[in-house]
Amino acid sequence: MPHPRSLLTEFRRRNVPRAAVIYIAAAWALSQGIAQLAPYVGAPDWVVRWFLVAAVVAFPLWIAFAWFFELTPEGLKRDSELAERDSAARRATARKLDFWIIGILAVAVVLLATNQFVLHGDATSQANAADTQAVLAALTKVPAQSVAVLPLANESGDPERQYFSDGLSEELISDLTQVNGLKVIGNYSSFKFRDSKDSPAQIGATLGVANLIEGSVRQSGERIRIVVNLIRAKDGASVWSHTYDQQLKDVFAIQSQIGHAVASALQVKLLGKAIVSDDKPPSGNVEAYQLMLQGRALVRRQTEDGSRQGLALIRQALELEPDYAYAWSLISNYEINLGNLLQGDAKQQAYEEARRAADKASTLAPNAPVTHLVRGYVLAQLDGDQMGSLAEYRRALALAPNDGTTMAFLAVQYAALGQLQQSVGLYRKAIATDPLRADWFNNLSVALAAKGDFDEAEQAIRKTIELQPDYPGAYLQLSDIEFLRGEVKAAMRDAGKETDPDARAFALASVKQVNHDAGMADAALHDYIEHYGNTQPFNVADLYALRGQPDEMFQWLQRARGPNGAVLAANLLDDPLALRYKTDPRFAALCKQLGLPVPGEPLPAVSSTTP
Repeated sequence: MPHPRSLLTEFRRRNVPRAAVIYIAAAWALSQGIAQLAPYVGAPDWVVRWFLVAAVVAFPLWIAFAWFFELTPEGLKRDSELAERDSAARRATARKLDFWIIGILAVAVVLLATNQFVLHGDATSQANAADTQAVLAALTKVPAQSVAVLPLANESGDPERQYFSDGLSEELISDLTQVNGLKVIGNYSSFKFRDSKDSPAQIGATLGVANLIEGSVRQSGERIRIVVNLIRAKDGASVWSHTYDQQLKDVFAIQSQIGHAVASALQVKLLGKAIVSDDKPPSGNVEAYQLMLQGRALVRRQTEDGSRQGLALIRQALELEPDYAYAWSLISNYEINLGNLLQGDAKQQAYEEARRAADKASTLAPNAPVTHLVRGYVLAQLDGDQMGSLAEYRRALALAPNDGTTMAFLAVQYAALGQLQQSVGLYRKAIATDPLRADWFNNLSVALAAKGDFDEAEQAIRKTIELQPDYPGAYLQLSDIEFLRGEVKAAMRDAGKETDPDARAFALASVKQVNHDAGMADAALHDYIEHYGNTQPFNVADLYALRGQPDEMFQWLQRARGPNGAVLAANLLDDPLALRYKTDPRFAALCKQLGLPVPGEPLPAVSSTTP
């Protein structure tokens, strides 16, 4: 066998490396040319792939050819025919091959640059044009009488007054939902486009509306300047615009004027009904209104400190305006949410404050939609009166039929009562009014999974993850769906992706219960009980349901009842694991204790009109 060094020398002497470089460079250049020309001659995509496969297969044959033959001035000759004296000719051939290599590589570089900077740019333009066409096609499917209010820009010069411009934006949305026949997008989704660089057409297609409202708010002392522009989404053309430069005390009149002007511009009939601002103080006290807006913004930070600071500001508003029904409704809602974070006497005190505030709102504004909404919340959360809560929510929706938040509250209550079809329908309607709400897609997924519609449930929870990848419990829900569908490996994989620590602990404990290792399952159960048994007894019940141990499951469900059973009542009838035992007599008994209908029995009649 020849020595490796001698073999390498022989390769170089016969110019095989140069031949290999020429082959690779030529194949690269040809593939670039074919790829660029194929679209213009109508060649299918597989032509380029076929060429590359053929080039790879032929490469060893080319190397063998270069080993046995060499190009000379007299033509191709076998290497064995060349004498040692032809070394000068070999060097000349090598130089010629070098020139060929340089030339082919130059062609390849030119083709690559053409593709990157000319044709690729053209392809990008074509892609952008295709995207534009898709956006415009989507806009043709949305109703002409539809609008989204983008957050009005705060031009006061004080970033701390963002709450005021946002509050006016929200109130404009609320006002427009009172217009019959007008589709209005909720603030959660429309506010996603604050300072957005997207075109009006892109925003309109994403939100499913044909029109957008944009503008600005500038407050200076006792004067306010509001600029509003209604534009057509498909081309950004202005449909109507106006500048309101008036006294601050006229802010409520301005809001009403804007609502009527937008309705007129979109040719929507008001049917003689005046637009009434729900959150307006009865005497028009602007200072009380601003305190309410500021307090509401703080509470929405969803922290205990933010809740306490926000509640304090709203109470200041009530000192200025004691008959401010909307502010009393906020107090009731926020005190319940704060109480859910507290323990012992502090919890009960917050709940009592919530009851008093709800009663006050009912006295001051018995027919306001928000009053019925907070009454329903008190009945469900504090009194365990699930049917009474349903009646209040239905009444609220009858009074505000276009309000997505009210639809979502009612959807929650239908799910709590095991009326999953109604719940799913309302969630879909709510999402149409606020299409970027990750939490609503999550709730829709829960209801669909309880119905057994696992594929649709997966689509909904994946939308949640798309909108908010770190949404607490999203991967837990996806893992549950996969497990219920029998996809144990997928469930185990996605359980580990859960970002919320508590939800992740439950997800991992759940998938271990179906592990063939009984010792691992027992250890996971005991560890979860040790860490979460006092705070998450309902989850422990679910773990026992997974293990097929109904006696223990019902014991833990009783623990989960708590003082009023609100948490258990809200989750029992849309929990697929607990529903495995719905025919057990103990399940029916538990439903009656919680004021819930027994699965399979008709829902008792309620006093309000069915929406």
